[in-house]
Amino acid sequence: AASNAMSCIVLNVKKDWSDHALWWEKKKTWLLKTHWTLDKYGIQADARLLFTPQHKLLRLQLPNMKHMKVKVNFSDRVFKAVSDICKTFNIRHPEELSLLRKPRDPKKKKKKLEEAEEDDLELEGPLLTPGSGDPGLYSKTMTPTYDSRDGSPLSPTSAWFGDSPLSEGNPSILAVSQPISSPDILVKLYKPQSLLDKAKINQGWLDSSRSLMEQDVKENEVLLLRFKYHSFFDLNPKYDAIRVNQLYEQAKWAILLEEIECTEEEMMMFAALQYHINKLSIMASDNHMNNSEKEVDEVDAALSDLEITLEGGKTSNTLGDITSIPELADYVKVFKPKKLTLKGYKQYWCTFKDITISCYKSKEEAHGTPAHQMNLRGCEVTPDVNISGQKFNIKLLIPVADGMNEIWLRCDTEKQYAHWMAACRLASKGKTMADSSYNLEVQNILSFLKMQHMNPDPQFIEPITTDINPECLVSPRYLKKYKNKQISARILEAHQNVAQMSLIEAKMLWPSLIKLYYDGVKREELIGITYNRLIRMDPSNGDAIKTWRFSNMKQWNVNWEIKMVTVEFADEPSLSFTCAEVDCKVVHEFIGGYIFLSTRAKDQNESLDEEMFYKLTSGWV
Repeated sequence: AASNAMSCIVLNVKKDWSDHALWWEKKKTWLLKTHWTLDKYGIQADARLLFTPQHKLLRLQLPNMKHMKVKVNFSDRVFKAVSDICKTFNIRHPEELSLLRKPRDPKKKKKKLEEAEEDDLELEGPLLTPGSGDPGLYSKTMTPTYDSRDGSPLSPTSAWFGDSPLSEGNPSILAVSQPISSPDILVKLYKPQSLLDKAKINQGWLDSSRSLMEQDVKENEVLLLRFKYHSFFDLNPKYDAIRVNQLYEQAKWAILLEEIECTEEEMMMFAALQYHINKLSIMASDNHMNNSEKEVDEVDAALSDLEITLEGGKTSNTLGDITSIPELADYVKVFKPKKLTLKGYKQYWCTFKDITISCYKSKEEAHGTPAHQMNLRGCEVTPDVNISGQKFNIKLLIPVADGMNEIWLRCDTEKQYAHWMAACRLASKGKTMADSSYNLEVQNILSFLKMQHMNPDPQFIEPITTDINPECLVSPRYLKKYKNKQISARILEAHQNVAQMSLIEAKMLWPSLIKLYYDGVKREELIGITYNRLIRMDPSNGDAIKTWRFSNMKQWNVNWEIKMVTVEFADEPSLSFTCAEVDCKVVHEFIGGYIFLSTRAKDQNESLDEEMFYKLTSGWV
């Protein structure tokens, strides 16, 4: 037996060998089933086996771009290893994260430059061993030791971290955002230039159902810990200060490195949020340094937590008729683009019932046959808003047999836009305005629009100070377009709309900014995979050509030999594609992973169903 083989080795060294195991390098296999014979493993007399520790050092780059040395079990499946790592860092819901190999910049050929880049971002901290944390870390009844207003760690931090090795060091580095110290850091980092470059980043995702050693990960190698599945469950500032901050950091870096596309107004608003968060983080740090024995009123903190958890959602005093489904009816401008046409928007009286928009030539004809009718189930909904230009457009891509029909809606006011946009988003998921999330969605859209307003009164705008560094707050595209002084002025204008936000509120906005990950299909096309659908995309501009909802999917299969993915649907032709830039396992895992995440519910046991995850994502295992 493998166990007998190990016991026969005579080593005159006093050492704990319990972490060691046999590794068969030729077959890339751990011999962990010690009750198996060597013959059952297929090992012959000439086989070379390595007797090596299962736990090895890994240099882990966190979403905030800082590096930490972590001791990880190289024989565990990646899904289990990530779960242990997240317990060490006190990040709940580790199923949303995974490990990614660092993308290589084709322009940088010298390895020394990359090593220098990593050293610039090195984080000094204790050596961490995942899995040694307190199992009670995931309990919903734990006593919070984070300030409910700004999300920063309170003293003593060891009360929160328990037996975790982080209690030996300074855990605040994970929960508190640190401003980018120099624009030189941004210059050194890899920036994808096209959608295809962004697709190629996904080549680096590790297979969640295989171990690190099986995937040729070496000791002391740098891997990226990133949020892979953008379906964030039960975000609660009471327990998730580190998780929220790391989400914010990942979104921030994605915007600055232009991995996320955004409009000019959005970029200035995001820059203002960064500026605001940076200021509050510094103030919070100073306050905790000056008053380490700060008292917290637990009742006030609990009420504040409850208010944030409810996300501002308020119930109406009047319940109304719960058997009726709300409807919208108003004059809306509608435009259907056609080739070689200069015709603009045409005004219609539009009614929105259930998940269908009906367009009539006038209000008086609303009881007759509509001129146009659109069923929005499965459609793509894209905002096109310019606050200063008073433009409130909604772009709809509605699935039809041969592709997508493009329809544009133009609203006259912010209020009208918020209601119609919220209704469109729900209808695309097959939900009506009777859904409990409708009013909250309307309020979120209005709040988002309010933040983009520029303050017209200059007397309320802060004077430009030296603490604004535009080169660290906006992406290179806008640095080339405007002078630094102009950008600083616009950031301060946008800052007026977020200046009253608490630190944790500002950070909680960022999860909604993280967009799709793109997975390459052919040289000419892209497949976008998000939490509830597949999207065939135009690689030149990222526009959706066709959408397939997971809710309409019967099954998906992978031909591992020719790397072809086939997805079958209930009432439309199946989709088949081969993967050119990424392994088909990456696509398979994205689909299965999102379906796994969709099964989560707050009333379920908090322990992860690992076997179900492997069934949905492993494929051949």
